[in-house]
Amino acid sequence: MRVSCLQENLARGLSIVSRAVATRSTLPVLSNIYIGTDGGRLKLVATNLEIGLSCWVGARVEEEGATTVPARLIDELVKQSPPERIELTLDPRTETLHYRCAAISASIKGLPAAEFPIMPTAEAAEGLAIAIKGEQLAEMVAQVVFAAATDETRPVLTGVLVELEEDSITMAAADGFRLSVRRARLSAPVEAPLRVIVPARAMAELGRLAAQVEGDVQVILTPNRNQVLFHMDDVDLVSQLIEGNFPDYRLIIPKSFDTRVVVDTSQFLSAVRRALIFARDAANIVRLQVGGEQAAETHEGAPRLVVRAEAAETGGGEEALPAAVEGTALEIAFNGRYLVDVLSAIGSPQTALEMTTPSSPGVFRPVGTDADFTHVVMPMHLGGR
Repeated sequence: MRVSCLQENLARGLSIVSRAVATRSTLPVLSNIYIGTDGGRLKLVATNLEIGLSCWVGARVEEEGATTVPARLIDELVKQSPPERIELTLDPRTETLHYRCAAISASIKGLPAAEFPIMPTAEAAEGLAIAIKGEQLAEMVAQVVFAAATDETRPVLTGVLVELEEDSITMAAADGFRLSVRRARLSAPVEAPLRVIVPARAMAELGRLAAQVEGDVQVILTPNRNQVLFHMDDVDLVSQLIEGNFPDYRLIIPKSFDTRVVVDTSQFLSAVRRALIFARDAANIVRLQVGGEQAAETHEGAPRLVVRAEAAETGGGEEALPAAVEGTALEIAFNGRYLVDVLSAIGSPQTALEMTTPSSPGVFRPVGTDADFTHVVMPMHLGGR
């Protein structure tokens, strides 16, 4: 192999695929990045066997070939090189990659490309495929992935459910304390309904990549239905799927409410963050008072929402926010960190919070946007003040 490419292009490609490099593996080759020629370009691949990332970099190819080299070493070397053309030459006899950039010369010991796992590609995949706008896909992922569980005791909850039916796509994630559901329309209907569970880590990587895509992202389910491939401009992400049955999230979403409050999202988020200064010493409990004597009308005559937190040893604080309130007065407590997560992701100027009782789930929805987003949070025990 003999190729050359610009330092900035190679650095970008390595930064993309490096996120899939295995950190702990019994297979040494999984700590490496595959570097090879492919159709007049340089192909970079990394995988930890759960997810795989491939990236194609523009290059001048003088001689075909492929190898694998230590991921951390090549990534740091390229990042620390000047913005000049990089020349890569492989000695197949010793599996050594010779590196030149400006006055820099290095030799990198590698492992044969034949030992690297084969990644499916969009061209070779023949399974079910759909297309969705990159910007829309990134927004959907951002609104659900944070709600996935990190506890491996229930593997299905560590993933994001992706449902395709007719001309709609639904994503859902839950960890036992909260649930996020986001729906969107597809530009064309799917051939048959589909339900798959994609690991949350793969979805998080997808969200980061899709946010940079101006056009469509192709979503391809491999024929054996155990992998999903997301094809973007010069980048492919492949993920294993999680086996099992995701809980029926529709049963978790309350069908009615007794109290509804609409509040400015950024003001609500800022108030919760300030409340967490005290709440972090009290199990992150943030109390919300809607209506009633403690949340009486302000001097402008507008109802308000009171955000409060207190800790026995450090003190407490409260903040009143203008709000539109419907229904009965209510005091309810939530994990403040969960509130920050949903308010950071809701994506609308105003947020609606629907509640029934202090011990029933709260439902967050965006106001003034077409986004079909629902977030359910279980309340925390509300003891005496």
